[in-house]
Amino acid sequence: MAILSDVDIKKYLDEEKIEIDPIKDEKQIQPSSVDLRIGNEFKGFKIISKPFIDPFDNTDLESYMETIEIPDGEPFIIHPGEFTLATTYETVKLPADIVARVEGRSSIGRLGVTMHVTAGYIDPGFEGKITLEISNIGKMPVALYPGQRVCQIVFETMTTPSAKPYGHEDRDSKYMGQKGPQVSKIKEDFDIIKEENNEQ
Repeated sequence: MAILSDVDIKKYLDEEKIEIDPIKDEKQIQPSSVDLRIGNEFKGFKIISKPFIDPFDNTDLESYMETIEIPDGEPFIIHPGEFTLATTYETVKLPADIVARVEGRSSIGRLGVTMHVTAGYIDPGFEGKITLEISNIGKMPVALYPGQRVCQIVFETMTTPSAKPYGHEDRDSKYMGQKGPQVSKIKEDFDIIKEENNEQ
């Protein structure tokens, strides 16, 4: 696998092999990545009386979270120890022979804010906005503004195109085409569904 340089990123964008929409400024294209901006929608955990979240419970995980829409020009404040889901402003589309990784920008990381907990990997064939798993591990609250560059996406070529890329009818592609931050859909995992069906 090889990481795409700015030369190849521009070429792939021009040829629409990779799509990032919209790119506000060509300065978003870095030497080996593209800066992405944060959108207006955030999801945070509610204060609830249940002792824990059980991802295998039939209760809808969406009920544990509340959605906050932040107008342009106003900040979303993430406090120390808090976790929130957000989304990229841009929609990204990958072909079957390119994978991508989302990394936090150093300028944001130095404020104590991480942009993804585990889900920094984007499968070949994915299309949609990228959900960001944001945590404040610092000591002070931090303001995040819609449209602010908060992360970067790195592209890598595969040795061969995937036979069943993300979104393929035989794949478990739960987050394909997402337009906002999505809560965990672990209940839709094929192995969990199979186990539940066997119990019935």
